Amino acid sequence: MLTQHPPISDRKIRFALVGCGRIAQNHMDAIARHSERAEITDVCDIDPAALKAAEEKTGARGHASLEALLSSSKADCVVLTTPSGLHPRQAIECFEADFNVMTEKPMATRWNDGVEMVKAGDRAGKYLFVVKQNRRNATLQLLKKAVTERRFGRIYMVNINVFWTRPQSYYDSAPWRGTWEFDGGAFMNQASHYVDLLDWLIGPIESVQAYTGTLARDIEVEDTGVISVKWRSGALGSMNVTMLSYPKNYEGSITILGEHGTVRVGGVAVNDIQHWEFAEKRPEDEHVKQASYETTSVYGFGHPLYYDNVIKVFRGEAAPETDGREGLKSLETLIAAYRSARDGCRVSLPLDY
Repeated sequence: MLTQHPPISDRKIRFALVGCGRIAQNHMDAIARHSERAEITDVCDIDPAALKAAEEKTGARGHASLEALLSSSKADCVVLTTPSGLHPRQAIECFEADFNVMTEKPMATRWNDGVEMVKAGDRAGKYLFVVKQNRRNATLQLLKKAVTERRFGRIYMVNINVFWTRPQSYYDSAPWRGTWEFDGGAFMNQASHYVDLLDWLIGPIESVQAYTGTLARDIEVEDTGVISVKWRSGALGSMNVTMLSYPKNYEGSITILGEHGTVRVGGVAVNDIQHWEFAEKRPEDEHVKQASYETTSVYGFGHPLYYDNVIKVFRGEAAPETDGREGLKSLETLIAAYRSARDGCRVSLPLDY
């Protein structure tokens, strides 16, 4: 299991970034926001152009392979922003080289791979952080607080919609996109953070039943799907996801209907509290609209807040908010949904370990 790490208080926390593509830019910007406490010391990519751009943006040392980085880096944590199917092997290599690891979502594309990542981190006595930056969005923090304080009473029904668009050109931009091995489909890739809300907000899931379809894109995986969910509490719900919304990203929302409250958080990426009503009024209810924010990005603004927690962990000031075991919860739901869609049956949780 995880050993006690001595706090780092006399210098900046050092991060090494592996994979310098689309989502890596959010990590670079987030670390720059914490420049007084953190820095990027190394960047790595097999694409020379992407590597050069990352070197110029960060001023970090560049490496053309993970092996080269691990052999020379003095980083405290290796951040994996590579294709999802590569995360398990790369994470285990980092652990074996005595590094802590942060991985983007999803942590793996297969259930057993995710479990092995957690076990490898335990063996090495290292941290495994799994990025769940949407949890840090102000709108969802308010919703989490309301659920934790049981303002809804008994929760009856939950609905999540992710109506976004990804044209064929998006999938054609890299050979790993839209594949089972390296990417996963609309649920696992684009809607992964919304799948995370099912357990994080509502609680342990009893079972799921799913349908998936590849309706318009030339890819291996689904571009559209639905999941019916039953929680152990008895609550029922559904999740509707498509990457075929015309002509742009339309909605990322969650609606919770409870005994004493109804809330809908919508917008393009759960960024707008559109309905907030509880039987018991509280003074803070008058200020919920201030938590809403404008965005054209489906990523939200949670990466800097996520890094704040990770930095505090290394400084001995906090515990990890989303470690490997927390990451396994959404991966478990995803794999259960895919098994359900494949086999045409209801799948109960937890999955077999």
